[in-house]
Amino acid sequence: MIKNIFKIALVTILMQTANAQTALPKGFVSLFDGTSTTGWHTYGKQKATSAWKVENGELHFDPAAAKNGQGGDLVTDKEYENFHLKLEWKVAANANSGIIFYVNEDLTKFKNTYETGLEMQVLDNNGHPDGKIEKHRAGDLYDLIKSTSEPVKPVGEWNSVDIVCKFGKLQMLLNGVKVVETMLWDDKFKALVAGSKFATWPGFAAFQSGKIALQDHGDHVWYRNIMIKEWNTMQTTTGCK
Repeated sequence: MIKNIFKIALVTILMQTANAQTALPKGFVSLFDGTSTTGWHTYGKQKATSAWKVENGELHFDPAAAKNGQGGDLVTDKEYENFHLKLEWKVAANANSGIIFYVNEDLTKFKNTYETGLEMQVLDNNGHPDGKIEKHRAGDLYDLIKSTSEPVKPVGEWNSVDIVCKFGKLQMLLNGVKVVETMLWDDKFKALVAGSKFATWPGFAAFQSGKIALQDHGDHVWYRNIMIKEWNTMQTTTGCK
């Protein structure tokens, strides 16, 4: 009897995990199936390293398992141009990570995702040293634009993210609040880059199509419910919906 109850409970948990992964908003497709790293690989490698663990329908970066080259940023196999990315994240105390997009994986030129990609900061603002630096806090467009507010939740709680890149316009939302909005690649944006730590990096923000990365910054971080919607790249209208 006890065994049967256990089996029923296990099946229920698995069904709930599967339902959470398949109940997608209209137009979205899942980027993470909740059971494997299919569709992802570690930057510069053929597959995901063992530090990226799949547990309870979540992607967990475990720094203890990142020894001997088993760490690294996790990137999508596919590139994206005009997209709406949705996901959830949480961090351990004092942790740092990031969601990096428009990543170029030409290993003859770039060794790291952040050499090319823009980053939405994922951080324990109160515990990590970056929390003391303007434009380096959770929700910021890292080192470029400070978030308009800080709706980030306490350590250990899940935060929802929307990153919308649509025909040159970027919007970033944290827990349903729009925290960053800007046009990409115009003169004003180029001036932002010129005033940042990336000013002398020739590949930074240079690509209008690229991969999406989840950053290994050496700390515990979890991601789940990762999904994306794409728009026709041939459209000529601008703006985000």
